[in-house]
Amino acid sequence: MADMLTAKRGHHRWDWTDWAAHLYLLLGVLVMFGPVAWLGLSSLKSETGLNAFPPTLLPYEAATAPVEGRGNLRLYTIDSGDFAGQQLAEIRRVGIQAQMVDPKRPEVIIRLPVEGRTPVMRMRLATENYTALFSRFDFFRYFWNSSFITIVATVLTLLVNSMSAFVLSKYRFTGRESVFLVMLATLMIPPTIVLVPNYLIAAQLGLTNSLWGVIWPGVATPTGVFLLRQYMLTLPDELLEAARMDNASEWRIYWRIVLPLSAPALAVLAIFSVMWRWNDFLWPMVVLARSEVFTLPLALNSFQGELTTQWNFLLAMTVVTLLPVTIIFAFLQKYITQGIASAGVK
Repeated sequence: MADMLTAKRGHHRWDWTDWAAHLYLLLGVLVMFGPVAWLGLSSLKSETGLNAFPPTLLPYEAATAPVEGRGNLRLYTIDSGDFAGQQLAEIRRVGIQAQMVDPKRPEVIIRLPVEGRTPVMRMRLATENYTALFSRFDFFRYFWNSSFITIVATVLTLLVNSMSAFVLSKYRFTGRESVFLVMLATLMIPPTIVLVPNYLIAAQLGLTNSLWGVIWPGVATPTGVFLLRQYMLTLPDELLEAARMDNASEWRIYWRIVLPLSAPALAVLAIFSVMWRWNDFLWPMVVLARSEVFTLPLALNSFQGELTTQWNFLLAMTVVTLLPVTIIFAFLQKYITQGIASAGVK
C-alpha cells in the first residue's frame, strides 16, 4: 500500500502527472467519504450542537456552568471592555443587550452588548444518541425484521434466478431468446407502475402486514437472471453432457455442477440482493402498516414528525442502519468486480 501511494512516474522525483493523479484521487476520496464522515460525526453531536451556526465538523456543543439559584447557564467569553477575557454566564437576552453573571459571584448582574462576546464551545461525544435507541423504541425487533427479510429474500432470489438462468442458458427450446428479451424489457418498467397491482395481489393472498409480503414480490429479478445467464453461458456444455451420460439428473447437474461453478456470479447477486432488501423503503411502507413488523428504514422514518424532527436520534439511527450493509460490501466488494468481469467479458 505504501509503495503504491508513493509511486512516482519519474522514479526519483515528482512529475506534474504525479501531483495531478494524487490530487484527483484525493478529490475522489473527499467526494465519496466526505458525506459519510460528516454523517458519522454529526451522529455524535447533541441537539444543540446540530443546531449551531455556523456548523462544525467535530461534535462541539455550547459549554454551560452551574450558577447558584439559576441552574446551568450558557457560557460566553467577553471580547472587549472591562470584562475582556472573562467567561460569563448568560441569564437572559433582551434586545441587543444580555444580562450576564460571573458563576463565581452570582449575586452581581452584568449588562453587556450581545455583539462583544463569543460562545464557549467544548467537544463532547453525545453517545446518548445511540444508547437512547434501545430505550426509546424496540430496536432489536426492527433489526430482526430487516435481517429476516434480507436473508430469506436473498436465498430465494439466488435459488429462483439461478434456476431461470440455467434454463435460459443451457436448454434449447423454441422462443428461448424471446422469453429472455421480454424478461429484459421489464427493466424499462418503473417499479411504481406495478406498485398497485402488486399490492392488490398481496392483499388477496393475505400477505399484507406480513414479512413474507415484503419478500415474495421481489424474489425474481431480471437483473439477477441476466447476470447469472451471462455467466452460465461461459460454462462448457461438454461438462453437462458428460454428467448426463453418467445418468445424473437435471436437478443434480444444476445443484452439484452449475451452482458451484457459478459461485462468483452468485456472490455478486447476493451482495446486490442484500443491498436492495436492506435499504428497501417504498414497498415495505406500502405493504406494512403495523409498527411491530416495520423494518429499519421504516423505523428510521418514524423519527420524522410533522412539526419537529429529532435529528440527533435520526442520524444515529441512520449510522446503525448503514453499518451492516457497509461491512458486507467492504469485505465482499472484490467479488463484484470479479463476477461482473467474468459475466460480461467472457
